[in-house]
Amino acid sequence: MTKLTWKRFVYPAVAALTLIAAGLTAVRAHARDYDVGSIHITQPWARATPKAASTGAAYLTVANSGTAVDRLSCVASDVSATCQIHSMSMDDGVMKMRPVEGGLEIPPGETITLKPSGLHLMLVDLKHALEPGKTLEATLRFEKAGTVKVDFPIAAIGASAPGAAAAPGGGTMMMNRGGMMQMNKQ
Repeated sequence: MTKLTWKRFVYPAVAALTLIAAGLTAVRAHARDYDVGSIHITQPWARATPKAASTGAAYLTVANSGTAVDRLSCVASDVSATCQIHSMSMDDGVMKMRPVEGGLEIPPGETITLKPSGLHLMLVDLKHALEPGKTLEATLRFEKAGTVKVDFPIAAIGASAPGAAAAPGGGTMMMNRGGMMQMNKQ
């Protein structure tokens, strides 16, 4: 009886853990690094969106190994009408999101990480929902290093990092046309 019970409960648990582990590494497995001039881009990823969303967000890490400041701008995306770099901050308990005018400065010898609740690529006027497991393409321009097309694997709605599960509560933050943030429960 012990063997039957062990097989009955352990094998399904191992199978479930294996599937979970495969799912958590799926986004990382598809992400790749990019180099343009003295700029090195790692961990590009985006969050999935609900079907009715008009905006989405993408993230990456940018390192400047050069000797001069460079500036990052998002030129275009295959999934949106406009692609911008945005910053997010809290001011008296209110979350504020603003475009980074003139591009994001990447100082020499430094690494900047665009991540949820901070700097990010804002994809405005989405052509369709961003679906987990798919990829979007954005063209990034660096003032000195040049232009590069980057593929962003799409993670779950509310994911906090590439390969991570959705945030607890299942909600997503979205910006409406008036610039106000709203929390949508799934």
